[in-house]
Amino acid sequence: MMFKYVILSLLFILPSFALNGYVDGREVDKYQYILDSLWVSISIVFIFLMHAGGFSMLEAGFVRAKNATNIIMKNIFTISISAVAFWLIGFGLMFGNGNDFIGLTGFMQIRENINLFNSLSSYSPPLFLVFIFHLLFASTAATIMSGTVAERIKFPVYMISVFVITGLIYPTIGKWIWGGGWLQKLGFLDFAGGVMVHLNGAIIALIGAYLLGPRIGKYDKYGKPRPILGHSMTLAALGTFILWTGWFGFNGGSTLSADVDLIGKIFLNNTLAAAGGSISSLFVSWYLFKKADLTLSMNGTLAGLVSITPGCAYVVPEAALFIGTIAGIIMVLGVIYLDKIKIDDPVGAVAVHGLGGIWGTLMLGVFHSTEGIITGSFHFFFVELLGIIVCIAWTGITSFFMFYLLNRFIGLRVHEEEEIVGLDIAEHGTESYPNFSIKSY
Repeated sequence: MMFKYVILSLLFILPSFALNGYVDGREVDKYQYILDSLWVSISIVFIFLMHAGGFSMLEAGFVRAKNATNIIMKNIFTISISAVAFWLIGFGLMFGNGNDFIGLTGFMQIRENINLFNSLSSYSPPLFLVFIFHLLFASTAATIMSGTVAERIKFPVYMISVFVITGLIYPTIGKWIWGGGWLQKLGFLDFAGGVMVHLNGAIIALIGAYLLGPRIGKYDKYGKPRPILGHSMTLAALGTFILWTGWFGFNGGSTLSADVDLIGKIFLNNTLAAAGGSISSLFVSWYLFKKADLTLSMNGTLAGLVSITPGCAYVVPEAALFIGTIAGIIMVLGVIYLDKIKIDDPVGAVAVHGLGGIWGTLMLGVFHSTEGIITGSFHFFFVELLGIIVCIAWTGITSFFMFYLLNRFIGLRVHEEEEIVGLDIAEHGTESYPNFSIKSY
């Protein structure tokens, strides 16, 4: 009953927040405008749930009990800092009027003047909603790093890096891909952020993990990796299911309109890709390790979702199942390879988001379909490859420079004694589980 009144209230309130209700200068039907705005509002709630429950629970479950509070703190402040940075700088850089490389208007101007953001003229919902939607995408790119650098990065360093990522690194390439910039004009497609969000976040995570080095005790004197088990697979599984649920808003909401046929197609592609990734990662890990591995199966599900993100609106369901299935296999092999080169990633985010994003974007160049007919081409494939290369270069260079400066002036890593006792006590003065403590290292 309460939900019904909320919906009715939104239907009456939303028009009062209208910037214009136009798409490319053409007035949208009032009811279509309301439905578009309502769908984006619902999607925002789903994406926020990915942060509040998905990433938080997944990462908390994958780390040791002595670092659970630290993970939750990072996830809370990822959104808080992202909101300020994206409002101050990021949104203007990404969508403001300017040139093919950078936006020059709209800083701190999330108001009724749509003329500051010509690249958003194809959206009918209010600018307020579009801002929040893209803010949550930016904070997702930042939070991918959180799990990879877990259990050893200084909390102030993490907070500063989130501000730089969401205020500068992410919005700049966002201008090129989604803000009417040069890559978008070349024909590069990334419907819901396979490169923009997932590969971006994975490159930052990879650079951070490389410069931080592995956790104490992760590798023996011969360089062989030792398992450092997370403290709660129950929490990690809960986070995985919440992320899977939230992905319907993440990818489905990227329509930024209530196009029910397209939303239905995206939902189906999401489901098939996630299922394919889950099943393939299960059987590959079962074959390699002789056990049905839960952690790799959960990450396989996420790899399938990541891989379908760039092309969820552009490929047929058969292609979605194939893309997700292969993504699960690539993820398992990626986790093994990263361990061999001593990149310590407690949650497997680099393999999930990085390799999944690359694979899915390349396959969009192959399986892109129009009205069910595959229209992918060599030209389109190489445009997608160019976008991947540009993202790796831009994000890799800028994030390396960011971490280098932070290391020089603050230091990236906590002291050895703090890492051993756990960041919950060392940095926050509390424990998630005060009645017992797991001190393995």
